[in-house]
Amino acid sequence: MTGRNFRLRRLRRDTPALAGRGRGAQPKVVALGGGMGLSASLTALRRITGDLTAVVTVADDGGSSGRLREELGVLPPGDLRKALAALCGDDDWGQTWARVIQHRFQSKGDLHEHAVGNLLIVALWEQLGDHVLALDLVGKLLGAHGRVLPMSAVPLELQALVRGHDPDRPDEIDTVRGQATVALTRGEVQSVHLVPNDPPAVPEAVAAVLDADWVVLGPGSWFSSVIPHLLVPELLDALVETKARRVLSLNLAPQPGETDGFSPQRHLEVLGRHAPKLALDVVLADEAAVPDSESLSDAAMRLGAAVELAPVARPDGLPKHDPELLAAAYDRIFRMHGRIGPWR
Repeated sequence: MTGRNFRLRRLRRDTPALAGRGRGAQPKVVALGGGMGLSASLTALRRITGDLTAVVTVADDGGSSGRLREELGVLPPGDLRKALAALCGDDDWGQTWARVIQHRFQSKGDLHEHAVGNLLIVALWEQLGDHVLALDLVGKLLGAHGRVLPMSAVPLELQALVRGHDPDRPDEIDTVRGQATVALTRGEVQSVHLVPNDPPAVPEAVAAVLDADWVVLGPGSWFSSVIPHLLVPELLDALVETKARRVLSLNLAPQPGETDGFSPQRHLEVLGRHAPKLALDVVLADEAAVPDSESLSDAAMRLGAAVELAPVARPDGLPKHDPELLAAAYDRIFRMHGRIGPWR
């Protein structure tokens, strides 16, 4: 038995069993991703469960996060901050703190474009020397409706094999380094990997996945926010072994640069290539974003999943998820596709 598998067995043994939760408990939900896609999912999910954990990518190397990462050698805090803001309540306290931690300074000096929440998170990391404890304290301050965890305790570099990254060499494949660069590439991303290629997962994140009733992956930047979770070996093992049901939430539109021209089914195909052992239960998509539902169903079936089509986009036509509609879709999926659980 490998050391990683032994740790997974131990974490499974140490987490409470579903049957012991008692009647009236809410579903335990773990959402994985990063950036605005994960924020959309969390804003919806906190409306339907009080037992919510976000597991967030830590490969960002742009903007304020990139500067703090380079200067201080810390995890990039930006996606963690966005997840915390999304978990803030809709009352005055929650919305005030959400605005505060998202606030960016505008100046001609070194503070320009730094986000308040980034500085707060990094300060607590330095004070406490513990990533998880610091994020838990920020969540307590904000009154966050859930917990935020990094997927790994070490900063990661995202690298991609990209065809046509240089427009003068459209048929050649280059290695593109850095999440910010990958997200904006003009070429066609073939695959992504992490450096280091065997990063340690945060134990609390692994335990949360093993103890979940539902795991939600996506929406978000496919190669730079969604797939990276499948490249952390301990986290992928937990996703494969968990007894939780797994739902994949698709984007409303291809992302310029990273997934230009991708059909909904192609998103599933590239995910399957990166994690061939991972099975899904449900693929959630907006009906208006699926021109070929039969092809999507075929691609989902190859991953073991059924397709649920639901109106989840904002009614103003922008390619953004509506929190209430997305919450209703998740709630219906949990009830229709979930096992009979103590929250039913």
